[in-house]
Formats: sequence, structure tokens, C-alpha cells
Amino acid sequence: MVGMLRPLTRAVTYTRWLHLLVAIVWSSLWLFIDEAWWTQVTAAVLLGLAGLVPVTRVVEGFQARLLLIGRRQDGESEEIVTTPSVTWADRGRTVVWLEARLLLGWLVAHLSVQLPLLSVDLASTAFGTEPLGDGFVSVKGQHWWHAVLAPVPLVLCPVVVVWSGHLVTALAKRLLGPSPAERMAALEERTEQLLERTRIARELHDSIGHALTVAVVQAGAARAAGDPEFTDRALSAIEETGRAALEDLERVLGVLRESQKPVSSRPTLADADRLLESARASGAKVDAEVTGPVDTLPGPVSREGYRILQEALTNVLRHAGAVPAHVSVQVTGDTLVLAIRNPLTDPVPGPGRGSGLRGIRERAALLGGQARTGPDEGGWQVHVELPLS
Repeated sequence: MVGMLRPLTRAVTYTRWLHLLVAIVWSSLWLFIDEAWWTQVTAAVLLGLAGLVPVTRVVEGFQARLLLIGRRQDGESEEIVTTPSVTWADRGRTVVWLEARLLLGWLVAHLSVQLPLLSVDLASTAFGTEPLGDGFVSVKGQHWWHAVLAPVPLVLCPVVVVWSGHLVTALAKRLLGPSPAERMAALEERTEQLLERTRIARELHDSIGHALTVAVVQAGAARAAGDPEFTDRALSAIEETGRAALEDLERVLGVLRESQKPVSSRPTLADADRLLESARASGAKVDAEVTGPVDTLPGPVSREGYRILQEALTNVLRHAGAVPAHVSVQVTGDTLVLAIRNPLTDPVPGPGRGSGLRGIRERAALLGGQARTGPDEGGWQVHVELPLS
């Protein structure tokens, strides 16, 4: 019993009722012009023509969200769009919505008035007085058992209000909901957002992981060396790497806070010297060879190439330590080739399946390239080829 009465305690039940009553206000004005049936037909036709205007869908969508859904945060409001009609199918659904809402509004308004009047007539005749005679059902005779029937219309009135609200909400989701093309566009947008989050997670892993690796290696080397001059250089390298990581972190957080803005100021292979100097400051002897027009690389290729090089150097410092490393960056024809090779200080424990190597392969595959990582003639090599187109 309590569950049946719960809808009557919700504000959205009455805003839905108001939504239906608002639908008939405009057509009701025609009654002041003429009470003939053709005036209401004219009003319905004009309403249908208004539904062909693209902006009508926007107005109806906002009104439906406000009065039919309310402040619910369960994603239900997304089932009603607030964009202009693009196709004739959208316009047609808007026309059907306006006419259905008008018809249902007249029915609910009529019942909302007539049911209480019927209850009053039944009560009046039960006590021997004349009925008002304004109800849609004529109550004849004066019988005591009319008092038993008098509460029934009052009970039906809230039932009409609740169920008509559910019906108009279902109609709104069906007729004002997104079209198949809009659903596909929304799905693609969500997919892009997921890809963006994955890319941001990779960038955080690469940037922060590189900074922490450099800091750990530098701190360990400074403690083992016991040389104040070397310790000073190590602290300077840790400071520089930490500042760069903080800049990357601030930029990524800015992207998360303002997801609508394009990603900007991401480092490219033109900034590779910063990575090489950071690795050299950590004690690694990095021999770099750059050939070809690196500055003219396409943005996505250059940015992802920078991250691949960063992750490869991080892996060198993390797993091999301060060892000689050879870095080759070649732009030949329509391909960018990145090769990083270093000797191994310990035997390879097994095939590389770490998140860093997986990130390198994923970045290469994302751009249609390929990556090979693994032992090579007593050392470890990362070889990546990225197409420029």
C-alpha cells in the first residue's frame, strides 16, 4: 500500500501533470475565438506545422527534460535530446510528439476536472440534493449507495495523474530521443573519450615513470659515489627531471579539467634533446644519431615518437642502469624509424611483458606502425617503424 502511494510524494509526478496541462494552453485560447470543432482542428494543424521547424525539437527537449525527468542524475535525461531536427525523420517524430502530447493533455485535463465533479454529484445525490449536472456522466436518482461510489472517482484521479505521467515520459523518450545517427555519434564520442583517457594514462606512466626512474638512479649513484661534485650534478638532474614531470602532469590535469579543449604543448621529437640530456645526467652514455627532417614530422607521429623514445630510455635506466646506449632517429621517405639499443648487465629473465613495452607496441599500432622489442646480440633493442601518412 505504501509503495502505491509513493509516486504521490514525488515532485516529478506533478511536474509531469503540469507538462500535459501546458500542452493545451495554446489550443485552449482558440476557444475564445470560436467553440466550433474546426478551431481545434486548425490549432492541431498549426501545431503540426510548428513541429517541422528544427528549433521546436530543442524547445520541447528542454521542456521535457525539466518537467518529465527533473533533477534525476541516473542518465535518464540523456534519453531526450535537445538538438535541432536534422532529418525529416526527426521532424516527423517531433510532429507526432506534439500531436500526441496535445491529445493526451486534453484527455488528462478533462479527467482531472470531471472525476472530482462526478464524485461531488454522487455525494450530493446520496444526501438527497440535486447534482451539479456538469459531469461527463449524468448521475440520476437519489440513492444512499451513491455514497459508497463517491470516493471511487477521487481514487481514480491520482491514478490518472501518475499513469499519464509515465505514459508521456515514455513517449518523450521514444519521440524526442536520439535518432540512430545521433546514437552512433554519441557512441563514437564516448569511444573517443575512452581512448583519450587511455592515452592520458599512458602519458602519465611514461612521464612520471621516467622522472621517478631518473631520480632513483641519480640518488643511488650519488650515494654510492660519495663525491660532492657528482652529488650536486645528480641533484640538479633530479630537479630538472622533476620540473619537466610536473609540467607534464599539469598539462594532463588541464586536459582532464577541460576535456573540450584540444591537447596542446605536448612534447615532440624536436624536444628529444631534453630526454637525452636527462639520461646522460643519470650516468648513461647515450650516443644519438638523428637523420632526416625531424622538425617536419606530422604532429601525431612526432608526439608518439617522443613518448616511445622516453619509455625506451626509461627502461634502459630502470633495468640496465648507467650503461652505454645508442639512439637512432631516422626519417626516410614516408617512415620514421626509432632504434634504441643497450647492453644487458643481467640475463634476460623472460619475454618482456611489462606495461612499458606494451605501451610502446600500443603506440606504434595506434599509428599503423610496428614495434619489435627483445634481446639482440648480447644486448636489448627497441625497433619501431611509424608511417608518416
